[in-house]
Amino acid sequence: MLEKEQILLLIYFTIIILFFIVFGIIFFIAFQRRKNKLLLEKLKAEQRFEDEIFKSRIEIQEQALKNVSWELHDNIGQLLSTAVMQINILGTSLDKEATNSLQDVRKLVGDSLQEIRNLSKTLNNEVIHNIGLEKSIRVELERFEKLRFLKTKLVIKGDEYHINPKDEIILYRIIQEFFSNTIKYAEASHLYVELEYASEELNIKIQDDGVGFDMKSVQANSGLLNMKSRAALLKAKYDYTSSPGKGVSIALSYPVKDKA
Repeated sequence: MLEKEQILLLIYFTIIILFFIVFGIIFFIAFQRRKNKLLLEKLKAEQRFEDEIFKSRIEIQEQALKNVSWELHDNIGQLLSTAVMQINILGTSLDKEATNSLQDVRKLVGDSLQEIRNLSKTLNNEVIHNIGLEKSIRVELERFEKLRFLKTKLVIKGDEYHINPKDEIILYRIIQEFFSNTIKYAEASHLYVELEYASEELNIKIQDDGVGFDMKSVQANSGLLNMKSRAALLKAKYDYTSSPGKGVSIALSYPVKDKA
């Protein structure tokens, strides 16, 4: 009888111990899940905060660019227009030989005025919004051709559609940043741009034939970081590659949410 009671007591203790072990495991799992959930919410909150900060920076930059655009168009543009008028008036009072020489100056000032107007368009986000991403890229490439910076080629695949205007501006600024780096550093002679209007994403590829660089040895500059941050803000896939002697290329895949 005593042995039977001892066996039952042992079973009870074993059940109690197993209960506490199972309870402890369940409690630990629940605690870890709660902890992971809080950490995930914290990370999401930090990401939202960083996104808002970056959006604010972009808005400030866009306003600054718009102000520069207005300054170029309204003030410097007007001064050059007045200079052209003065040259025309002066030309009526000079002899033929002097007038011919003056025409070269008039052409130079006129070309400068046109370049100022074209540059003004590429800086003003309202103009970009009105004419669209594709036309904005064309304007910039035509400007490069006219200034003889490099030869350009634009390839369009699929039927064009318009996307969220704010996203369109950010995409254009990424492309413009790449163009700027090509002009400043690449020593390139050709620039290739491709837009592919797929059903669920807009794919953008850009390639120059410049000197390139070793991505492992060259630290990312502010331009590269800006492009990467802007792409992340759009939830776009971003791939930037380069190697010495093989130029630089960028591939963007923007997930289309709203198109028209």
